[in-house]
Amino acid sequence: KSLGDLIRWGLERKTPEIVRIDLSDDYRQQDLESPDPYLVWIGHATFLLNTGENRILFDPIFSDRASFSTLVGPQRIIPPAIAISELPRIDAVLISHNHYDHLDTRSLEQLHQINPDTIFMVPDGDKVHLRRAGIVNVHEFDWWESLRLHGMEFTFTPAQHWSSRTFFDRNKSLWGGWFVREDRYAFFHAGDTGYSEDFVDIRKKLGNVDYAMIPIGAYDPRWFMSYQHVNPEEAVAIARDINADVSFGMHWGTFVLTDEPIMEPKKRVEAAAALASIDFRVPTPGMVYFLD
Repeated sequence: KSLGDLIRWGLERKTPEIVRIDLSDDYRQQDLESPDPYLVWIGHATFLLNTGENRILFDPIFSDRASFSTLVGPQRIIPPAIAISELPRIDAVLISHNHYDHLDTRSLEQLHQINPDTIFMVPDGDKVHLRRAGIVNVHEFDWWESLRLHGMEFTFTPAQHWSSRTFFDRNKSLWGGWFVREDRYAFFHAGDTGYSEDFVDIRKKLGNVDYAMIPIGAYDPRWFMSYQHVNPEEAVAIARDINADVSFGMHWGTFVLTDEPIMEPKKRVEAAAALASIDFRVPTPGMVYFLD
């Protein structure tokens, strides 16, 4: 969108009433090093995936603000469900794109300090941000590029979005999602995206998905957001397009980024999933979901 569109949205914005979603401390009753596979939503687009042998973090943001600064920018309305200090050993960190609510260098630097052997996977053009933070185990990916690591295959997939961290680097790096396949399961994290034919292509090229993580929030006003962020009904359409057995909603309830009421994404995606007879769950942050 143009600068004029951005100004128009700013003038017309109606900030939603702050409502804090529930968190769970279920993870404290579980062994996060368990050989039994599980998923935990930590908040926003941050998921902890344990395949039984490997532990993967998607889009980790543990900072109080999604910003270049600790003083300005969108502030969390809920804390991370699991603190960095409580995480199990992380084998790989996957980043979907470089917006501050997905690529948080403060969090990445902490994760690297805790475990220098962690592998970081980023879109083409984003390695520089991690190198500046002193992180060296970094792989960059073009769309459809894959890497085999620890008995798993990681593929970076296209999405309908954009990238930028300053006024001068718009679309200088890629954006997308992650398809992760291991012996028993295939996982998909959609990152940030508008609705497109990409998801049909992903299924055709890479196969069906067992467990998907799909954004359901940050979609209003539609005239401004529809290209870059799906609404709940489109999130359910993504789950259908990739033929996901089970989908989990994300990218809501953590930061106030757009205009929709905070609880609306959950209500709308549950209604749309029921109508479509699709297993689409809205997880509680901190709840451990063991995989079948």
